[in-house]
Amino acid sequence: MVNPLDYDDYFDVKKLVTLENLFEHRCHFGHDARCRNPYMKPYLFGSRTGIDIFDLEKTVPLFQAALNVVAHIAYRGGIILFISRQKATMHLVEETAQNCEEYAHCRYWNPGLFTDSRNVFGHTARLPDLCIFLHTQNSVFRTHRAVSDSAKLLIPSVGVVDSNCDPRLITYPIPGSDDSFFSVRQYLNIFEKTIQIAKAKRAEDGLEDDV
Repeated sequence: MVNPLDYDDYFDVKKLVTLENLFEHRCHFGHDARCRNPYMKPYLFGSRTGIDIFDLEKTVPLFQAALNVVAHIAYRGGIILFISRQKATMHLVEETAQNCEEYAHCRYWNPGLFTDSRNVFGHTARLPDLCIFLHTQNSVFRTHRAVSDSAKLLIPSVGVVDSNCDPRLITYPIPGSDDSFFSVRQYLNIFEKTIQIAKAKRAEDGLEDDV
């Protein structure tokens, strides 16, 4: 049997991300330079009229690497959890998770949801194999609690990180705008296609019934 790990892009998902497409969907616009997190500086091209601009040539390979991880986890039957607290795109996040037959959490984050799951749920719960953050902040300067909780429990994470975000606890950061409706919708479209491709490949390789 073919081993997917022997291939650089077994699921052929790299083609889903191009610099031109990200530019068209305004993924290059960051926040006001005065809100910049210093750890995001390596991913920036510069600033224009006080607004940080992302270097999409750096974003593309990071995005492609993240998609490869997402595809492998979906292919192996892993649980993927989409997370966001952005009200404007919350419905899109939940819809995408439903289309992928995965999960979403877009409400208030109970501090013990991951770290004290036995007491929260009343029994042992299986935690996600991957968290996808469309928005890693609860506010301009406050990181979503699930970011640190995922890191504590060694749950890998993929996250869109804007210029005001701290990327250090995200396993696979994707530098780009996280507050533009058009950008977030494009990210979700790409994630949805990636998961569906991987699951179709899983069925093709006869792994559907594997536990």
